[in-house]
Amino acid sequence: MPSGRRRTNSRSSKLPVRITSYRPSDIPSLVSTRGNSWPLDRAAILAQLKTSKPSIILQGPPSTSIVTDVQLSLTLPVPPSINHQYATVNSRRLLSSAGRAYKTQVSQQLWVALSQSPSRASLMDRLQSGPLALSIRFFFTSALRRDVDGGLKIAQDALCEGLGLNDNRIIETHLYKNVDKTHPRIEVSLSLASTSSYRPVSPR
Repeated sequence: MPSGRRRTNSRSSKLPVRITSYRPSDIPSLVSTRGNSWPLDRAAILAQLKTSKPSIILQGPPSTSIVTDVQLSLTLPVPPSINHQYATVNSRRLLSSAGRAYKTQVSQQLWVALSQSPSRASLMDRLQSGPLALSIRFFFTSALRRDVDGGLKIAQDALCEGLGLNDNRIIETHLYKNVDKTHPRIEVSLSLASTSSYRPVSPR
């Protein structure tokens, strides 16, 4: 090859390439912070939340929470509809940006709620000790607008991922549908399941 000429790749293409990055939430699991850093440092958590900005800010009523030794209750935004929770990329069904933003927001609200409660350590120990019961009250703007099934999975997944729990630990689920035209929301409650609800199958 004559000197001064650059060898070009005949296979090079100027077609645009779409690169999609799927990164985990910036908010780590609550359980993973246990150890030397437990109980949670409220100041550090709030500082982290200020620097963490979801790509989509979901609108909802002011967040309220109740954290006791035996139960966690949270008010969260209504999850995106089932048609907006997932996107198809290269024939694969993946969580959409709206779905990821919802999970991030739930994780943030969990962090704030637990960091402000003196019962966080005892509650987490209890949630790790046995089967769980989940209750979700959906408040929609219209009774005909949505069904509760479409919001159950993403709300349950977001809650369990934020707490570092396996969702197969939930053996009891209660769903309620209500109407609030002014403040659509969901009210979530997680606690230990009653012993009468848990009947392990004995091997034969």
